[in-house]
Amino acid sequence: MADRDLQIDWLKCFVAAVDTGSLSSAAEEVYRSQSAVSMQIKKLEAAVGRQLLIRGPRHLQLTVDGQKLLGYARRMLDLHGEAKAAFHGEALTGRIRLGVPDDYAARYLTPVLKRFSPRHGGVEIELNCEQSTALIPRVESGDLDLALVSRDHARRGTFLFHEPLVWVGSAQFELWRRDPLPIAVYEAASLARRNALNSIALQGRRYKVVYNSSSLAGQFAAVESGLAIAVLTRCSVPDHLQILGLEHGLGPLEPVEVGVYRSRASHNSKAVNSLRELLIRTLRSSGRG
Repeated sequence: MADRDLQIDWLKCFVAAVDTGSLSSAAEEVYRSQSAVSMQIKKLEAAVGRQLLIRGPRHLQLTVDGQKLLGYARRMLDLHGEAKAAFHGEALTGRIRLGVPDDYAARYLTPVLKRFSPRHGGVEIELNCEQSTALIPRVESGDLDLALVSRDHARRGTFLFHEPLVWVGSAQFELWRRDPLPIAVYEAASLARRNALNSIALQGRRYKVVYNSSSLAGQFAAVESGLAIAVLTRCSVPDHLQILGLEHGLGPLEPVEVGVYRSRASHNSKAVNSLRELLIRTLRSSGRG
C-alpha cells in the first residue's frame, strides 16, 4: 500500500458509490459533482495502490480489493461520525415523516427508534406503515422524508442488507400438496409477488391466485385460514406458521435488498440526517448484510 493517509472525504465518496450503485447517485448523496466523486475515488485508489471499483456502463462493481477496503471504510466513517457527535452534537428539533413496511417495523425499525427517541426528544416522528411500492413514490414526491424499503433497483437509496423471502403455509392444511397450487399475493408491483410467480414458473408447476392483499395482516389471514400459501419476508413469519421449501415441492426465492431511501427535499434536515445515519449504522452492524 502506498504511504498515504486515507482521507475521510475519499472514503465517503467510495462508500456512497458502492451503496448507490453509480457515480451520479453518489454525487447526490455526498453533495458533490459527479466528476468530483470520481476524482476522490481515484485518489483513494492511488493511496492504496489498488483498483477498487470496476466502472461498467450501467453499474459499479467492487473488485476483491474494493470489497476488502469496504468493511474498513464503513467502520472508519462510523467512528468518525460518533466522534463528531460526541464533541459537536446539538439538540435536534423538527418533524420526520418516516415510512416502513409492516414486516420491517418491529424487527428492524423498533430497535433504531429506541436509540433515537431518548436522545432527540425534540424531534417528532410521524410513522407511516405501507408496502414499499406505496412508500417509494411518496418519498420521491417529498410526501415522506425517509423510508425503509425493499429496493426495486440498485439506485434506490442506500443498501443495508438482504432479507430472505420464504414460502409460508399452515401445517394444519398442507395446501402445498394441491394442484393447482393456491397462492396469496401482494399487489402487482410487489417484489414478493414477482418472485413467487417467477419461482413457480421455473418449476413448471400449476398455480392459482386465490387471494390478493396489500397488507401483511391480510397475507397472514389467507395462510392461517387455509385459503392459500404465501411468500413473506423471513423476519415477518410468526412461529405458528410453517416455512416451506424444496421438501414441499416449492422452489427457491431470491432475497430482496433492503435500503433506506430519502427525499431530495430532506437533505437539509439535520434530524433526518441523524436518523438516517443511525438506521445505516444499526442495521448494517446487526449482521443482516
